[in-house]
Amino acid sequence: MAAKHLTHLDAEGRVRMVDVGDKAVTTRTATAEGIFRTRPDVVTMVAGDALGKADVLATARLAGIGAAKKTSELIPLCHQIPLNSVKVHFDLDADAGAIHVSATAKTTGKTGVEMEALTAVSVAGLTLHDMVKAVDPLATMDGVRLAAKTGGKRGNWTRDIDDHDNNDDDNVDAQTAHSAGPADISDDRSAVVVVSSTAASRGEREDSTGPAIRSWLVEHGFDPVEVHVVADAEIDVAFTEQVRRSPAVLLTTGGTGVAPDDRTPEATAPHLTLPLPGVAEAMRARGIAVTPTAAMSRGLAGFAGRTLVANLPGSTGGVRDGLAVLDDLLEHLLDVHANGGGH
Repeated sequence: MAAKHLTHLDAEGRVRMVDVGDKAVTTRTATAEGIFRTRPDVVTMVAGDALGKADVLATARLAGIGAAKKTSELIPLCHQIPLNSVKVHFDLDADAGAIHVSATAKTTGKTGVEMEALTAVSVAGLTLHDMVKAVDPLATMDGVRLAAKTGGKRGNWTRDIDDHDNNDDDNVDAQTAHSAGPADISDDRSAVVVVSSTAASRGEREDSTGPAIRSWLVEHGFDPVEVHVVADAEIDVAFTEQVRRSPAVLLTTGGTGVAPDDRTPEATAPHLTLPLPGVAEAMRARGIAVTPTAAMSRGLAGFAGRTLVANLPGSTGGVRDGLAVLDDLLEHLLDVHANGGGH
């Protein structure tokens, strides 16, 4: 956007506070939203008030409301405005390990309350993090954004109809904007491979399984495809971090056996919102046809939220067998899970 359209800059390009003295006094509202991501069991603990702290949601709600009142003290160019109300709401989705946070601020005045609503959501999310960090320090607050606003010279605005050319009450009329909104996650073809191998992570041996899986994914139309090599002791943290990023597919290799440091199934199990035991058994059965030791694999498969997850063995043969099973199932699993049916 050209600098002349930025209302927080003067004619010389210097930052200024916008003069709203000539604006009409109208009733204005704004709604913001964000997603607090954690483990499914933590969401269940929050819902059941089982964290051993004060009521988590009540505390986060009060924090969000209080933050909205102090927005002008936190954001340098925001005006001090009288708030008629601030409402903070939480929707808990234990299966997805998510708490959806929304806030609606309302005022009667000469300028909007978008920043107040955004600040309320942000601080409510930070408070959730503070309340659960003892059990899940890897929790994240994602996607904080303005969802809708009303009032003012430009009328009503919602994210669903905006083309991102209008983000300010002083710019283009929102009612003339047009857009498809955020991209459909069903179009996402991102994939991640996590290799659990202490020796490979230390550079003591070259890993061949990760590149093989990456090549297979690329051949199947996935892009981007990332490969992360981690020590066996780090698989829990690495797996959790990648699940939080919510790729379309997350495949692991290694750590599925019976050695003391084989912990990939244990790292995977807490995140599976829809286990697929038949897929895991099919991969084991294909391996057993070649070598009886394949029966020792404890690998799991399933969906973690929208992400298809499968644990492959650490051997090249085990990877080859697992991918051969997924060859026949991968696209069908993704399609049915994303679209709710259609065989």
